[in-house]
Order: sequence, then C-alpha cells, then structure tokens
Amino acid sequence: MKHALLVSEFLSTPWALMPERLQVFSSVISRWSQNVRPSDEVMAGIAVDREVRAARAQNNVRAGGGIAVLPLYGVVTQRGNMVDDVSGPGSVSTQSFAAALNDALNDDTIGSILIDIDSPGGSVYGVSELADQIYQARGQKPVVAIADSLAASAAYWIGSAASEFYVTPGGEVGSIGVWQAHFDCSQAYATEGVTPTLISAGKFKVEGNPYQPLDDDARAFMQSRVDDYYATFIKAVARGRGLPIAQVRNGMGQGRVLGADAALTEKMVDGIMTFDDLVKKMQKSMRSSRSASAIVERTEVVAEVAVEPPAEAAAEDVAEVVAEVAVEAVPSVEMAAEVAPVIAEAAVAEVAAETSEDVADVNDSAADAPANRLIARKNDLALLY
Repeated sequence: MKHALLVSEFLSTPWALMPERLQVFSSVISRWSQNVRPSDEVMAGIAVDREVRAARAQNNVRAGGGIAVLPLYGVVTQRGNMVDDVSGPGSVSTQSFAAALNDALNDDTIGSILIDIDSPGGSVYGVSELADQIYQARGQKPVVAIADSLAASAAYWIGSAASEFYVTPGGEVGSIGVWQAHFDCSQAYATEGVTPTLISAGKFKVEGNPYQPLDDDARAFMQSRVDDYYATFIKAVARGRGLPIAQVRNGMGQGRVLGADAALTEKMVDGIMTFDDLVKKMQKSMRSSRSASAIVERTEVVAEVAVEPPAEAAAEDVAEVVAEVAVEAVPSVEMAAEVAPVIAEAAVAEVAAETSEDVADVNDSAADAPANRLIARKNDLALLY
C-alpha cells in the first residue's frame, strides 16, 4: 500500500523538482510496481547514504554560539518521509521542518537560525506555507540559508525566504519552475491484455488518468495548475530576494540551476562561502549585535549628565566617552567610532528635551557641573561592560 500511495502521489502532484530526477523516480516506481527487489549493492548504498545524512543532520543541529542549524536535506514532501528508502539525501517534510523552526524561534538561547539546504526540490504542497513562515520569522530572529551544495526548485523557493542566502563555492541554486507528469499506460496494459474500466461521477473526475492518452482539455487544465504554482513561486522569490517579479521570471536561469558565480551575478544569493565560514560570520554578527545593544541600553547613563546647552557640544563630549567604552565592547574600532556619535546625539537630544529646567538650574549653580559629572560617570559606564 505504501508503494501504491507513492505512485499515486508521483502521478498527481505538481512538482517543483529538478527534471533530471524524473528518471530516478521513474526507475524506482517501475521497480516497485513490478515488485522487483533491488540488488544487494543498491540496498547497501541506500543504507550508507541514510547513515551519512543522519550523521550530518545530527552534527549540524547546533553550530554553537546561539545558532540553530535546521537541515533541509533531500526531496521535499509535505508530510512524513515518503522516500527514505532511496539513495542520496532522502527526503524532508515541510511539516516537520516548520515544527523545528518554531522550536528555534521560541528558544531564548538561540539568537540566529541557519537553514542548511541540500535538496533537488520536491512537491509544491506545503512549500508556499513554509516559505511564508520563514519570511515572517525574519522579524523575530535572523534566518540565514545556505545551499550546501544544492538548493533547487522547491528548496530554492524555501531558501529564498530567508534573511540572507549563501551558496558554497561548488554549489548550485535555481531551477525556478514547476512541472507535472502524465504517464499513459494504455499501450502497456493493452499488450498485457488488460482493459481498465473507470466508473466515475463528475465530468472531470477521472481526467488525466494513466489508463488512456491525455486529451486536450486535460492537458490545458494540468498546464493551468502548473502556471498557478509557478506564479506563486516567482512572487515568493521576488519578495524574499527584494527583486522585481520580471527579473525573477526573465532571469535567474529560467528553470535551470546556476553555479555559485552565476547565481551571485543574478542576485539569487547574497554571497559565496563554505558552511563553516558562514557560521563564523553569523557568530561574529551576533557578538557585534549584542555589543551594540549594550551600548544603546547604557548610553543613557552618560546622557543623563550631558545637559549643558548647546546640545551639539554635549553630544560631542558624550560621543567621545561612549566611543572609548565601545572600543572594548565592540569587536571593531571602526564600528565603535561609527555607532557612538549617532547614539550619543540621539540620547542627548532626548534627555535635553526632557530636562530643560534642569539645564537652567545646572547652569545657574555651576557652569562646569555637567562636564564634571560626565567625567565622574565615565568609570561607571565602563563597569557596565
């Protein structure tokens, strides 16, 4: 029954899958439908591939530094792992992946999410919903994707929804398109002396069945389904990549997969790097983000004493102090120098507006009071880091 369900799924589903994989599926389906057992060598290869993808997924569950790695390996299906008993990367369920994504979003110890993709695509079912979920997740945490080494069709659809998308130097992305297969088995059945008779209700209920040739009406309807999914696909890529729909439709390989350099030229990815280099980049970005947040949260300690008009002069004094401390908190001196003046000016303007009366009092009592208080609080600010 499991094999029969797979055959049915294959025949009736619109696919966002590399067409080259059609031959592989056809061979497997033909073998299963005839109850032909694969050779021991094939089964051994399947077992090895299954162990490899399981180990890779396990090793990449968490890359460290608050980064959760979510594997997207193999043929994409909506529910379950329908094609685990094949060689290669196996399959991945959009339903299971969505659950893992939710867990990562709700985990306070995780600051960023990395989608590790190695997939030729798959069924269109569940893909649009997962891509939407990833796109929305960008507002909660950084979601980065990498093609290591293949993100084709449905897998590219999913990856393009991430905040950033990268590809390994030897990787490929693309195959933006949708197709659907129809198998006319009528001659094969006739040769075997089998004449199927379909009993149905509803004008189009058995339209496109495999027991007779595909007529023009059925072909037109199948084409309309493919066109609808294709339109959804390119709109999703355009949204995720921030590009015009026409650029996606008329470029990006037009259904072909592209190598790393060509994909970068077409703006299908944001960069080319290895998995390990991307993890390091994300970890560095998270450290910088935490440091910048700390500066923002604590700048008011300095800004409270920077009430001497004019505000511009006070902002310059505050910026010098914030920059000194920021150098220790932020990995890059250039970043600290860039961030500090902006934060200081905004903080001084806000505090000055709220404490205009205090400004007058301070100026009347002691002209150098603000500067003295600023110096006195420098060490207090430093201790907060």
